[in-house]
Amino acid sequence: MGTTSNGDRPWESCHTVYTNAKAGMDGVDKEKVQRVIYEMSKGSKYFENEQRKDAILKEKIERMQAQCAKLTEKDIEKFQMVADKRIEELESSRDLSKIWLHSDMDAFFAAVETLENPSLEGKPLAVGSMSMISTANYEARKYGVRSAMPGFIAFKLCPELVLVPVSFDKYVHYSEKTRKVFRRYDPNFIATSLDEAYLDITEICKGRGVTREKVAEELRKAIYEETALTCSVGVAPNRLLAKIGGIGKVTEHILRDGLGISTCEDMLRKSAYICGLFSPSSVDFFLSVGLGLGNTETPQLRLRKSISNERTFSSTDDQSLLFKKLEETAEALSDDLQKESLFGRTLTLKLKTSSFEVKTRATSLQKFIQSKEHIFFHASKLLRAELPLSVRLIGLRMSHFGEAESHPADPTQRTLGSFFTEGTSAGRETISEPTVDHLDEEEESTTDLAPPSSTQQGAVSWLNDYICSLCGYELPPSFLKERQEHSDFHLAEILQKESPTPPKKRRKPTSNGSKHIPIEFFFDRTKEK
Repeated sequence: MGTTSNGDRPWESCHTVYTNAKAGMDGVDKEKVQRVIYEMSKGSKYFENEQRKDAILKEKIERMQAQCAKLTEKDIEKFQMVADKRIEELESSRDLSKIWLHSDMDAFFAAVETLENPSLEGKPLAVGSMSMISTANYEARKYGVRSAMPGFIAFKLCPELVLVPVSFDKYVHYSEKTRKVFRRYDPNFIATSLDEAYLDITEICKGRGVTREKVAEELRKAIYEETALTCSVGVAPNRLLAKIGGIGKVTEHILRDGLGISTCEDMLRKSAYICGLFSPSSVDFFLSVGLGLGNTETPQLRLRKSISNERTFSSTDDQSLLFKKLEETAEALSDDLQKESLFGRTLTLKLKTSSFEVKTRATSLQKFIQSKEHIFFHASKLLRAELPLSVRLIGLRMSHFGEAESHPADPTQRTLGSFFTEGTSAGRETISEPTVDHLDEEEESTTDLAPPSSTQQGAVSWLNDYICSLCGYELPPSFLKERQEHSDFHLAEILQKESPTPPKKRRKPTSNGSKHIPIEFFFDRTKEK
């Protein structure tokens, strides 16, 4: 391990390992963490999946470098003029009239567990399982332990680590307490997770004649008094600066290794290359990050496009346990739908296998549903079609929302429409939709489904990691939630077009002179299929 050759230090070339990027990890020995993760993961399915992802990233970087090498001095001069003009336009749009506050609870899950069990105070603590850690407190982070890290690796880094299971009911309870405080300062605050939110405190500062620093300190104190928990707060003229965030991990590596861009200053210094290699929308995004420009207005109220819920657990192929986890997820999703009075018609099942591959399967329903029973019934059919399978994560997503319609209380009860369509389109209810970045190209399609539909042929992919392959809409890779909703929109649109519709009833004269076909006629036809 003491060699200097890069060939003998393979962990140094791994882009996907966990590094000292979280608060409280500044003094962590990054190379030690990388080496432990590499040695502990080597040969595992997780490691193989990370290698595949790393190979894809390497290919993107090489492609970026090749494109960059093709740019002539004349090209660069032309693109620099374009960049300078766009930077001037963006700079003129800078709005310093707003005051945004970003609140982030400190090691939230771990802090809640310590609050309810004071004996954990001062001990390195992580919340999660041996498969995956959700949160690590600051004592654990000193050893390199962090969120999204497998628990078995965390124990290698910190043998004294205390690991407690996730308890979402607790976290939701304390999250609601923090939101009570947020509402005092901004009734329209933007919650991005259980422990994170943006608040527009412009009017509070003006109305009370106080500084932004005063309001920030006041809010931190109010949250502590309400919850006995601490939070970190950032204040700035826009949300980007308030959080000090911008691009995702993959984009960071592409910019750094492909173009030598590591800082915002680099982004502006190499703006000609940005303009020459990316689309106009992406150029605006990168240049805005470089200039520190971000959203200053509160987003307009918009209808939710999807709601999702998922559970991570130790890999298992125990079907009874998988259906239990599915039922728990269906109940959580139903609760979320009921809170927002939403009914959905497109249900998507997400599975992460023991080899860390991700599969999604979707079904377009005849009725808009909301209850746990209906969700579990239809989700069970999707899951059953994939078994046997070893799974480590189950997720459900509901989209394509609409008004509630009268529907059978018993989800197994058939409608007349099913008799019109069942004979000719059985099996079309389930559509296989592989996710772009995770599935192997050699993965077999589900055998009991209908032939590949336009949903499969037109699955959303992101060209150059930015552009939707179906409509050309551009979203940076860090906009995970927006990308998911965008994919759901296309999926729902296609499924709606493909949903079987009952054929028109053909009238046929009968021997008794009636102009109508007896209903038994349709039942008989179905049986003959």
